[in-house]
Amino acid sequence: MFHGNRILPLVAVAGLALGGAARAEPTVEVLHWWTSGGEAKAVGELKNSFEAAGGTWIDSPIAGGGGDAAMTALRARVVAGNPPTAVQLKGPGIQEWAEQGALNDVQDVATAEDWDAVLPPALAAIMKYNGNYVAAPVNIHRVDWIWANPEVLAKAGIEAMPTTWDEFNAAADKLMAAGITPLAHGGQPWQDATIFEDVVLGVGGADFFRKALVELDNDALTSDTMVAAFDQLRKMRGYVDPNFSGRDWNLATGMVMRGEAAFQIMGDWAKGEFLAAGKVPGKDFICAPTPGQGFVLNSDSFTFFKVKGDDNIKGQKLLASLIMSPEFQKTFNLAKGSIPARTDVALDAFDDCAKLSHADLLKAIEADTLVPSMAHEMAVSRSVRGEFLDLVTEFFNSDMSSQDAVQQLADAVKRAM
Repeated sequence: MFHGNRILPLVAVAGLALGGAARAEPTVEVLHWWTSGGEAKAVGELKNSFEAAGGTWIDSPIAGGGGDAAMTALRARVVAGNPPTAVQLKGPGIQEWAEQGALNDVQDVATAEDWDAVLPPALAAIMKYNGNYVAAPVNIHRVDWIWANPEVLAKAGIEAMPTTWDEFNAAADKLMAAGITPLAHGGQPWQDATIFEDVVLGVGGADFFRKALVELDNDALTSDTMVAAFDQLRKMRGYVDPNFSGRDWNLATGMVMRGEAAFQIMGDWAKGEFLAAGKVPGKDFICAPTPGQGFVLNSDSFTFFKVKGDDNIKGQKLLASLIMSPEFQKTFNLAKGSIPARTDVALDAFDDCAKLSHADLLKAIEADTLVPSMAHEMAVSRSVRGEFLDLVTEFFNSDMSSQDAVQQLADAVKRAM
């Protein structure tokens, strides 16, 4: 049993009888949308850890739509009074469910294990509601990455990865002159928005990014800086191949791998594609932050819904403890291609791109340049994010001016708020 804010030892959580009390096995039903390749392998690691600690895991995977189908199923379950024990959920969605009174907190576990000391403050804040942890993060994905094929760069006489957008444009122009597609891209709204937010960070900096894409400040949204970001996005449109529309992100990664394109701007899940193909960082592919100073944060997490029954409550607490254990954070993130959410996990077994990501994360925490991703549902509500995606994609696929884009974006955001 659990008493107030005090968590009993993990062996007790695992269901061993204490002082003759009836045994209750920790049980969780976990709703998630990790159904492909490395994702399924990664969630399998969590299932194995939970069962090894004496728990019963009921898997409820729902494929499709980047979680949209799972969220539809979740709403129906909650309305029916039968929520899952734990749900893959992220960003403001966590607070939205908490405000509806739908979540249990796991603050006793967080206090006992001192989560505040090992999580980046910006990430910890997303996991909490009214100061209490209602979710546990499994990883940190960096969104502002640029991936490159070094052989292709060498062919075009490009000696270093670009550190400014002007340098990127100059490199892209050289590639085009050599008959090489500069930027592998998939024309899907979330991919367009990924490039857009990385451009906003590089053009405006972390403080501007926060004002415009997190706080939704109207002056920032309609500023000359935002016009400049759209101007750069328009340039990027000229660097993609004619067949980009509707292409999945992993197919764009394949173009870089095969030398059909030089660069891809994508989160570090792209690294998983290179590694799965046996490619070596620094030799077969290069990773570098997109131009600018900062770190765009994406993180997967599990949120704990209001359930009844001692077995389910114990299941939530055991799951929370396992998710945040250094051992699991290491195993899971080696499978997923991300880095641990905990900043104190040793990275000896991780590749050079992961080590660079971790070092840059610590620098960004220190410099206050860690920002939550708008494109990947860490910064704003789904309705506001939808307006960003619609406008950015319309801009990318039309001759809309940058001045019109900023005004239309500001108007759309106002409507959605």
